[in-house]
Amino acid sequence: MSAESHPTLPPVRLHSDAELARDALGAPLFARAVRLARWAGPATRVGVGGELAAEQLPAAAAHLGLDAGDEDAAGYASQAWRVAVDTGLVDVTEPEEDTDAEGAGEAGGEPHGTAAPGEDLALVTGGAPGDVLGLWRAALETVLADTAVPDLEDLVDALDAGGEIAFDRLDWNPGREADFLDEVLANLYLLTVAEGGASERPIPLPVLAASMVVPDGMGEPTDAVLEQVSDAMMRLDDQFRQLEPIGLVEFRPVDEELMAQADEDVPRGEREVDDEDVSRYGMVRLTPLGLYGIRARMLEAGVAAPAVGELAGKGADALLDAVSSYPEHAAQAEIEQWMAGREPADAVAELLAAARGDDEGGPLRRLRCQQALALAGPDAEPAVRSVLDEAELGGLARVWLAEHGAADVPAPAPEMVFWLTVDTIAAQLAADGETEELPLLMETLTAHHTGFFDQVWRVEHPSTVQVLEAMGRLHPDRKTAKEARKAAFKARSRRP
Repeated sequence: MSAESHPTLPPVRLHSDAELARDALGAPLFARAVRLARWAGPATRVGVGGELAAEQLPAAAAHLGLDAGDEDAAGYASQAWRVAVDTGLVDVTEPEEDTDAEGAGEAGGEPHGTAAPGEDLALVTGGAPGDVLGLWRAALETVLADTAVPDLEDLVDALDAGGEIAFDRLDWNPGREADFLDEVLANLYLLTVAEGGASERPIPLPVLAASMVVPDGMGEPTDAVLEQVSDAMMRLDDQFRQLEPIGLVEFRPVDEELMAQADEDVPRGEREVDDEDVSRYGMVRLTPLGLYGIRARMLEAGVAAPAVGELAGKGADALLDAVSSYPEHAAQAEIEQWMAGREPADAVAELLAAARGDDEGGPLRRLRCQQALALAGPDAEPAVRSVLDEAELGGLARVWLAEHGAADVPAPAPEMVFWLTVDTIAAQLAADGETEELPLLMETLTAHHTGFFDQVWRVEHPSTVQVLEAMGRLHPDRKTAKEARKAAFKARSRRP
């Protein structure tokens, strides 16, 4: 992934750092890591890799309040300890290989090291929210690395005689698995922010799996592709089960009955499943903390992943340039935050100055400028009136003044009307493409101007030809569409 000059993703709505830090501290796995860090002391024994000694796992599990009868309790304690070590919540002194008998463990004479609370543990209660989030992100990286590793049983089966992992037997490539997981989370992030910046709706697991497997442009998936989607769902089901305890996602696993049918190799057509109940196939949602974490990883990878509000301290030129590529709702949210911190009159003057320009992006900048001006009150009238005589902004200014009931608004010259019409349609084409609503807009803008196409081809606007060609394709009246095509030909002919 590489950085782009313009955002490639819609902006995300993030919670405040304080709210996110509270969520991080409440994530079950992170909370367990903190508790074990406070539990660590002189009697805590660790192995060569810093792992908690096996004989200490029952005590660690008990400290965490885990059920001693749960066969997974020791595994949960071991994972929490590993997170605590990797994040710096715990400092370990690993044993030396030739440790004498005095430093050896009681069970089998194995050497052991020691552990103590790390300096970073103090950040949990005494640090800023950003410090807590930094610790959580380190914990997330540990969990992501673990999630990309196959099951222990598969690893044991793949050990060769020399004790090395035979990756060809395992059909597992560490780099490929990490890339797969990154792509899964990127797709989940995109599906989330595309719904409005921070969707509350969970994503069905089949939808996410299909986004990983089904080729772009494929119509009805083949049986082979559907089988790949099913396999991807099972893979994702396992991965999201591991990612939920760190607070990255909320996850509803695949129904056990469906998994049993899959294990029994029951044909798809014979499975007793209500296809309407898609939730049985698994549902996943990035939490607010998860959105923050995945965006942070994307930024580190050089991906343009904007967040609503990050333009509030920048100039109007940066605002209009950025929100030109945002969806309507996201642009509105960003503009509102930008306007909130400024004096209305000064903000409007700055916006109007930034909206000027005969470049290709000008129409969409002016559309977003008009969207921003709608938030301004009567204090903005002097700044708006100051551009009434400008070809690029005069039409926009008249629209604002009329909507606010201003008096003594001069009528626009015909040339300005034609220019504004071209600019408006060009902006809509740039924002949304050829939508179903665009023909109606074209009809509305041309209906009240006799001889419109006899004049509009002369308009000195960089998008005149493009707009007339679009009108020739889309105008609902066939006769008018033909006139638009003739005008487009004239406009092309008069330009080098």
